Amino acid sequence: KAKGPKGKKITLKIAKNSIRITLDGGRRLDLSKMGITTFPKCILKLADVDELDLSRNMLKKIPSSIQQFQKLRWLDLHSNQLEELPEAIGTLQNLFYLNICNNKLTTKNLPEGLNLLKNLHILNLGLNCLDSIPTSLGALKELTEIGLFDNALTTIPNSVKKLPNLKKLNAERNPFPDSTKQEEHANSIKRIETLHLVQEKDLCSSCLKMCTDERDKLNKLMNVTPSPSKKPSFPLLLTPNSTAKDNQEKWRLR
Repeated sequence: KAKGPKGKKITLKIAKNSIRITLDGGRRLDLSKMGITTFPKCILKLADVDELDLSRNMLKKIPSSIQQFQKLRWLDLHSNQLEELPEAIGTLQNLFYLNICNNKLTTKNLPEGLNLLKNLHILNLGLNCLDSIPTSLGALKELTEIGLFDNALTTIPNSVKKLPNLKKLNAERNPFPDSTKQEEHANSIKRIETLHLVQEKDLCSSCLKMCTDERDKLNKLMNVTPSPSKKPSFPLLLTPNSTAKDNQEKWRLR
């Protein structure tokens, strides 16, 4: 049996040298684009980091030991070859951001533990193989953004669409029926225009005069009987526009 590509071996020294300080003073372990094929066990010794970036590698599996990263607020696993996630991911109660976009996840292999991430604000599930979204994700009341684009979804459960803090839902390029697609892609911000009506006695004299004048103008326009239009005359145009005439057939073919 042919073996898969042998990825780069990550040592503890390499991992320590890959820690960066974030703008808010947190510690970020950045192992993105390192050609990693298996989860490096050595990074469990650095489980006190605030952010972990394993994106753009060749990972097929995340072990249950991910639960050791209890301080984790930011986890980026996008653009790997993940087919499943461990249930233990639900123990990361401080997680604010989770990106698992561009993998091979199916609905069946989404862990139920996802609905335990009560502090999650941003979740990206785009570019996977999802044919439905679990209604249990409606438990993530703090979600403000969710990416569901480029999957195989035909509907999105109301429990997700009606999350109380949701501001952005990207479900582009899914095979929705037309009516559902239109509903999903509608602007989620409802614009309400209010017309305030007041009585004439509440207006100042200048405002009243302006309104009266405008109303009189409108009435005059409405009462004018349209006169038959005269045929336009172009006395200076002696010959047809030959250029336009010659090109008409050409434009009709387009």
